[in-house]
Amino acid sequence: QVQLVESGGGLVQAGDSLRLSCAASGRTFSSYAMGWFRTAPGKEHEFVAAISRRGDSTLYADSVKGRFTISRDNAKNTVYLQMNSLKPEDTAVYYCAAAETLSPIVVVSTRGPYGYWGQGTQVTVSS
Repeated sequence: QVQLVESGGGLVQAGDSLRLSCAASGRTFSSYAMGWFRTAPGKEHEFVAAISRRGDSTLYADSVKGRFTISRDNAKNTVYLQMNSLKPEDTAVYYCAAAETLSPIVVVSTRGPYGYWGQGTQVTVSS
């Protein structure tokens, strides 16, 4: 079992940057593929980015590709989401999630395999 705690959200203006962090505790962090999802008011839960256990495979939603970067530091048990060129439509609660995977290189973009979720951190982008 793993516990996840997100941080780094806040209120920014369009064009600004934020870096979200997700600290994990419990089982070995490197056993989990990690992902970021978001939920905006009135919208469904949306996949944002994912990273493999080793950190050498990543995947992004089209809406954030080229602006967001997911990374992880297995020594620090932390996954990051660097968000640049933020837009008002990026406003949402951002959640990190962990999925147990057998392969160290697989990335997971669907909700189903993610068995562990953080509490979320609010990101608000003003125009």
